[in-house]
Amino acid sequence: ALKEDRLKLLEGYKSFRFLKLDIKDQKDVVDLFKKESPQRVLHLAAQAGVRYSIQNPYVYIDSNIQGFINILEGCRAIKTEHLVFASSSSVYGGNTKVPFSEHDNVDHPVSLYAATKKANELMAHTYSHLYQIPTTGLRFFTVYGPWGRPDMSPMLFTKAILADEPIQVFNHGDMMRDFTYIDDIVVSVNETLFKTATPNSNFNGQHPDPATSHAPYRIFNIGNSHPIPLMQFIETIEDALGKKAIKKMMGMQAGDIKITSADTSELNQWVNFKPNTSIKEGVTRFIDWYKNYY
Repeated sequence: ALKEDRLKLLEGYKSFRFLKLDIKDQKDVVDLFKKESPQRVLHLAAQAGVRYSIQNPYVYIDSNIQGFINILEGCRAIKTEHLVFASSSSVYGGNTKVPFSEHDNVDHPVSLYAATKKANELMAHTYSHLYQIPTTGLRFFTVYGPWGRPDMSPMLFTKAILADEPIQVFNHGDMMRDFTYIDDIVVSVNETLFKTATPNSNFNGQHPDPATSHAPYRIFNIGNSHPIPLMQFIETIEDALGKKAIKKMMGMQAGDIKITSADTSELNQWVNFKPNTSIKEGVTRFIDWYKNYY
């Protein structure tokens, strides 16, 4: 499996250790924290995906709510220096003002997945306030690249095009996505992990800012800031493969949003980095990896 092959690559590093456990298991998670005492925690484990959350709601509560409270409790048990966790651009839900800013209200999720990610942000803030644990939430925008998830569009499209099978194009292609290349995500995550969240000294409870707090808590968008039409993304894959897609036009999927667009000025100000890999470069690298791997 893809994830097992990824793991083999990591196991070549001396400083890497893999421990298999279920984040839903409270005792195992808290015991691990007590045993290892991590100074900085990067929490990326979750049940992801908008469409799957409509068919299987309970697994999202298990992984994203139960799993996340166990991570928070682990951090509390040892007073972790900084917790960085994956949120999602899907929290913007029904918002139509673009680009999406962390300072915008995100109280209208349109999928259960988005609701669990919004809940994670609220839970993290609560622990930052109660226990002074610095927490940073990162809202990832449509991540793609080598070693990506098999259920995401780049992998699905590439596999189908090479097999002469139709690809599903939702909302008849009338969608835009802020595709963000994995290497840009990695740099952003690393930079934020080592810059601990701090309270906002100008925080005003009369007009509370959703992205900061009186507690050591921060929220950042991580996106390319150049949303592109879905049809252009498909064309870029076609060009890289030298082969046309057979397109099956579909209606809008429940829980989906028409456009995602990240305002990353806060991230840039905080860690002096801005994701900048072009879609052509990113897709070319992805296709090179895909052909090599499969």
